[in-house]
Amino acid sequence: MIRGMHHISLATSDMDRFVAFYRDLLGLQLDRVSPIPGGFEPFENIVGLRDTRGQVAQFQLGNMQMEVFCYAHPRPRPGERRPACDVGIRHIALDVIDIHAEYARLLAAGVDFISPPQHLAPGGVTSCYFHDPDGNIVELQEIHAGSPVRPAFGIT
Repeated sequence: MIRGMHHISLATSDMDRFVAFYRDLLGLQLDRVSPIPGGFEPFENIVGLRDTRGQVAQFQLGNMQMEVFCYAHPRPRPGERRPACDVGIRHIALDVIDIHAEYARLLAAGVDFISPPQHLAPGGVTSCYFHDPDGNIVELQEIHAGSPVRPAFGIT
C-alpha cells in the first residue's frame, strides 16, 4: 500500500553552492550532509552505478523533504535549463505568503526568474518560476482565500 509522498531528490555538481542557495537564500533547513562511501553495494544497486563516491544532503521545509546527491564519482554531466514543457520532473513548488515580497527579495539577490508573479484567477493562486543554480525550475506559489488548490499539508 502506498501511503503518500516522502521526498524529492535532486543532484548537483556543487554541494556548497546548492546548500547556499536552498538553505541560505530559500530557507530550507539543512538536516545533515553525509558521505556516500565508495563500494557501498546496496546503494550502488539501487542507483544503478558502480564505484560511487560523493555526498548526500537532507533538507526539510514544512512538510517537504528533499535529498540532494553530489557525486564525486562518477562525475555528473552539467545541468541544463530545460523548458517547463519537457518530459520529466519539471519543478519544485514552494508555498509562500506574500509572493510579491519574496519575488522582490530573491530578485534583489540575483535569482533568475522566468517571469514576475502572475495571478491565476480561476485557480485562486499567484505563481512564478525561477531557475536554481543547476537549472532546475522552482515555483513560488501563494494560495489565496477561496482557492480550490489545497495548501501544503500542515500549513495554514
